Amino acid sequence: MTRRVAELEAELEAASKLLSTYKAMLFGSRSEKARVVLDGQESLDLGDLGAICIATPANDHPMPRAAKPRAKRNIGALPKHLPRVIHVVEPESTQCACCRGGMHKIGEDVSEALDVVPAILRVIATVRPRYACRACEGSIVQAPAPRRMIEGGMTTTSLIAWIVTQRFAWYLPAYRQAQMLAGHGLQIDRSTLTRWVKRAAWWLEGLYDLQLQAIHRQSRIHVDETRMPVIAGGKGKVRIDQFWTHGMDDRPWNGPAPPAVCYVHARSRSHRTISEQLGSYHGVLQVDGYTAYKGLGDPNRSSGAIQLAFCLAHLRRRFVDLHKSTRSPITAQIIDLLGRVYGIEAEIRGTSAEHRLLIRQEKSRPIMEELKVLLDNTLSRVSRASDLAGHIRYAQGHWRGLNLFLEDGRIEVDNNMIERQMRPIGIGRRNSLFAGNEGGAHTWAVLASLLQTAKLNGLDPYNWLNDVLIRMVSGEVLNNDLDQLLAWNWRPANDPAVQWAA
Repeated sequence: MTRRVAELEAELEAASKLLSTYKAMLFGSRSEKARVVLDGQESLDLGDLGAICIATPANDHPMPRAAKPRAKRNIGALPKHLPRVIHVVEPESTQCACCRGGMHKIGEDVSEALDVVPAILRVIATVRPRYACRACEGSIVQAPAPRRMIEGGMTTTSLIAWIVTQRFAWYLPAYRQAQMLAGHGLQIDRSTLTRWVKRAAWWLEGLYDLQLQAIHRQSRIHVDETRMPVIAGGKGKVRIDQFWTHGMDDRPWNGPAPPAVCYVHARSRSHRTISEQLGSYHGVLQVDGYTAYKGLGDPNRSSGAIQLAFCLAHLRRRFVDLHKSTRSPITAQIIDLLGRVYGIEAEIRGTSAEHRLLIRQEKSRPIMEELKVLLDNTLSRVSRASDLAGHIRYAQGHWRGLNLFLEDGRIEVDNNMIERQMRPIGIGRRNSLFAGNEGGAHTWAVLASLLQTAKLNGLDPYNWLNDVLIRMVSGEVLNNDLDQLLAWNWRPANDPAVQWAA
């Protein structure tokens, strides 16, 4: 009887902990900042936490208050590159109220307000006159028809670029775009819009491949994966496929690689799948602790072992979630130590790799060593079946990769760069529910990769895509010159004739 009571109490405790975790997920703060997570921990201080009353922020990329850059707002002046429409408001009369004489202008007040002109649908009528010689009746000349993305179609390249941008840069599904066009009196079926999108992806396939190759040429890249529902077979059943995400970004240490991301559609998230995608890649791979990556570090790999750098944010997230449900002093201390590491990273972000490595060796290494001692000592004092013990074993099993940032100033402490690029896929997935068939999933991967990279490089995705497609369709840029159209190499065309050819 006593044993049964103990079992029921253990089950009740586990259920209570699970309920607390769900409550924290639903109603608690979503922030991982230490000043939020550790709020009120002074009352739980048993003398073993040290000074954690004023906790260092443990968010992904904290910025000290004094060093925080000023927000870029258009206060007092609107961008000069925007066109101006001058609207002069004259008084009802310019005759003097006293002597009825004419008044002369002595100055003016100018105030500016931002305005918008909604999208306007128009029809481009291309007229090609034919000329014949009166003397030689058989001689007739006519200019060749400008090339179109869809020969014989009723749409310009610019309209297709707009549809694609709305769909994959701003996450507006095809059916909503069809509704918007219907509001202009234009009835276009969703299947027609889908064919236009697929045609755009066909034109851009070579540029997508070139961008993926550019990422894989880097000595350090990020990889992650997320689910992508796909219609399988002819019965309309949904199958869960994967989008693997490959990315590069050397901006944190002023390196040569520009920011870029490529999504790759695959049927599974197995080790074999990612191994085939990486092919002959050898370098540093920044990933989370997913098992499929572990085999890439095999020294007997045909193209050479890949050095795995693991994500400190994933480790921190485990203890943050546990702390929200248990309010344990141990988890509070672990979060505080990790927050101190992130505080150091905020100070050195944007400096050279050499400087980052020097500061990490001086300041971050002692913190990580202190964390290792704390984890080892705690594991011997808690139940091996507890969640805390499981998280500690995770840290110990990945410790080498979690500390790799201490040996190379180019490596980040976490994989948040690529995780941020998963959010656009998540938003689009929520809005569209699924990616159609496998061809639709590949189309999504191609177009989302190029447009998201354009955004990462500070470009307006529509202007970039429209210009790129016009140059490719017109034949101005051929396949062996596609490198100039990559987002980080692109320069806008100033030739009005090129714009007219759209």
